[in-house]
Amino acid sequence: MTEEALQQAGLGSGVVPRRLVVIAVIAGIVVALAAVTPGTASARSNARATNLQLVLPLQAHYAALARYTRAVTTPGSPLYAQYRSIAWLARRFGASASATARVVRYLRRSGAEALRVDATGLFVDARLRATTAERLFGPARSTLDEQAAISGGAAAPRVTIPSPLRGLVTGVVGLDTEPIATAPRTSQSGGSGGVGAGGPTSTTSAYTPVSGTPSGCAAGTAAGGFTPSQYLTAYDYVPLQQTGVLGQDERVALIEIDGYKASDIDTFAKCFGLSVPRIEGFGVGVSSALPPGGEATLDLEVLDATAPDLRSIDVYESKPDASDVLMALTAPLQTNGYKPQVISASLGLCESQTEQAVGRSGVDATEAALQEAADSGISFIAASGDYGSADCVSSNSNDAAPDPDLAVNYPASSPYATGVGGTNVVLTAANAIESQVVWNDGNATTLVGASGGGFSTLFARPGYQTGTVVQNHRAVPDVALLADVAPGYDVYCSAEPDCLNQAQSNPWQTVGGTSAATPLLAGGLALVDELLLQHQLQGLGLVNPLLYEMGRNPTQAPLVFDGVTTGSNDVGPFIQADGAALGCCTAGPGYNEATGWGGVNLAALANAALAAEPPIADVAVTLPQSQRPLKNKHILATVACSSACLFTSYGKVTIGHQKPFLDHSALSALHAGGERTVKIKFSKGQLSRLRKALAAHTRVTAIVTGAIVDPAFDIERQSPQAHLVIRH
Repeated sequence: MTEEALQQAGLGSGVVPRRLVVIAVIAGIVVALAAVTPGTASARSNARATNLQLVLPLQAHYAALARYTRAVTTPGSPLYAQYRSIAWLARRFGASASATARVVRYLRRSGAEALRVDATGLFVDARLRATTAERLFGPARSTLDEQAAISGGAAAPRVTIPSPLRGLVTGVVGLDTEPIATAPRTSQSGGSGGVGAGGPTSTTSAYTPVSGTPSGCAAGTAAGGFTPSQYLTAYDYVPLQQTGVLGQDERVALIEIDGYKASDIDTFAKCFGLSVPRIEGFGVGVSSALPPGGEATLDLEVLDATAPDLRSIDVYESKPDASDVLMALTAPLQTNGYKPQVISASLGLCESQTEQAVGRSGVDATEAALQEAADSGISFIAASGDYGSADCVSSNSNDAAPDPDLAVNYPASSPYATGVGGTNVVLTAANAIESQVVWNDGNATTLVGASGGGFSTLFARPGYQTGTVVQNHRAVPDVALLADVAPGYDVYCSAEPDCLNQAQSNPWQTVGGTSAATPLLAGGLALVDELLLQHQLQGLGLVNPLLYEMGRNPTQAPLVFDGVTTGSNDVGPFIQADGAALGCCTAGPGYNEATGWGGVNLAALANAALAAEPPIADVAVTLPQSQRPLKNKHILATVACSSACLFTSYGKVTIGHQKPFLDHSALSALHAGGERTVKIKFSKGQLSRLRKALAAHTRVTAIVTGAIVDPAFDIERQSPQAHLVIRH
């Protein structure tokens, strides 16, 4: 059990200190907003003299895992919302222990260091000298490949799998040492908003001044964007917050490639009357916190506004190169006691460049990692991108226009992620949504900014989109929230030069992008999970099947969603010399590939989830009265669950008038309900105390409780207590 679970059960004490933890584990995802750029010959030469951090996807039971995920995430399935721990999923669907051991032994004999097996059972990571890595697996990229990359036609690095690893690993990620990501672009208006000169299609979605009624400190509201009370009212978060649902038992993880200043978050919170949750920093492949930047600051402040009493916000910071960013996704699954209910990634890379960077084997292993996250009850939320229906960019320059080809963003395009697109809204004086349009500022600024969306070229249409999407391709986004830079979100960011420079000296600014809409939804889902927990119901996990079921329901859809019927995310007219459109995508009634189902009315979603989610199993405990705990060195407890459950049993033993001591059984799982007898074992010291007490005829009693725990091993439900008198 975790430290916090033990505290809930009265079995532990103390708190986890705020710190930066260096996690030397691997992960399964590539997230970045910039394209892969070719390196120079000198950079390659220098790279060969260094160590490389490599990620090796393992041959695992992908097909069986996909079938299991469909059962766990499909409403109406007997296994729906019967979540399992990552350890259980890894044992059942990950690579076998013997196969993994063979990979580790080979790499160790080859001189690898820092060898680790991912908790998901899907990857091994290792650090190798570059010359050794190239001898084993082939060069990162040839000169011809580099020339192809310059012209936008690079293929994935050609990898040779050594014969001892064939059939054990499916690829290698990390041979290319060039960064695949820069700090994500968050469009800034500096509070001025603005509309451009117009373009060959409809006018920009940006507008100024801000509508609705802002509230907060004078400096914050003067920035000119939407304040927390406005977007929380617009999307119906306030009814949950007013009933005290503020995320108290929920943990949200943020995946970042820049850092933040705690003082900025505090200033923002003070301005808008918010508390600040505990923020934990985790370094993924870095030994110290990353320099503060605009993206992490934005994510934290929007998340704080939505769920100000979260149990914790865990910020996972990584460098932007392939293997380090790869490590970021499953990092939240590695640390005992820190499994989140929601992961928010305001990052992404277009699909073709993702495949170029990690290969199809890397994509497949990433998908398996996302499936395990869903099977353990985690909601994974990802930004659909800020370049409209043309997501690929062939330059790392922050003012680069996208390539004039249809493309969507990964990981938002994953069937196991909830992709979040962007809109702009006009509010009433009471901050309700009066009208909204697809975010598309292609002709408003020098930077193309529009809601990412369209059709995947990597993934077929998932089952939950059948009956909604005509094409046999995964369509994105799933929903869309406020993202336009004008008027945008009010934020406080003093990071230099990302937020403050010669042209922008005021830390109070307005920003936009789907990277703002993403933590807004992530915090909302954490509130819904909190409400479900209060009603002893299972959490949302992968929310997409439920969202599409509600969207197709003519009674629920108008309550849960604010559909968008105006505008397009087609940026072709703004990036092509002839002004031609790319052909996707236009808003309309129901689901559309520009904004998905549209905005989410959180209170209505919460009410629908209360009716849809299955209950957490009931639990009871009984004690065989004829047992002899002192002789057998343990207490026997029979725990019964009404349905599938993960459980433990803990006992509080009192010797006379002494302070009780506490102990618990090992974790056990019942896969279809029933009962099981477990042992609460005594330590040598405890046995000595018991013997002395009973020899002195001191009364010894035990109070035993059964407890259902979630996949993070935190207590969800406890049984009535059972009592036992301990005798010789």
